Amino acid sequence: QVPLVESGGGSVQVGGSMRLSCAVPESTNDRYCISWFRQPPREEREGVANIDRRGGAGYYRDSLKGRFTISQSVDKKTVWLQMNDLKLEDSGVYYCVAGPWCGVTALRSADLYGHWGQGTQVTVSS
Repeated sequence: QVPLVESGGGSVQVGGSMRLSCAVPESTNDRYCISWFRQPPREEREGVANIDRRGGAGYYRDSLKGRFTISQSVDKKTVWLQMNDLKLEDSGVYYCVAGPWCGVTALRSADLYGHWGQGTQVTVSS
């Protein structure tokens, strides 16, 4: 599995918005779903959102519902994570990863996945 490539991170103030992009390689199995994880400073990596690429349905960490939206391009080569009303605790390195798990199950543990990219840093400041 070739790692996916994240981009779009940066610095934003509390209450602001940011959209992250994930480039999905051609070699990625079409049946695989794409998940976003994040790793806050000094904390474990945690699931954020998952998209079922077959129909575009999105699934979210409960605490992020209503603020974050996952979507994909028509050609399914890009997955976006739109983040609104950002809070200090949203800071961290954000990663996207592909796997055969879809739905909230895919967000259960980062240990399910073995091919991580470099991630993109998101810093929310007051």
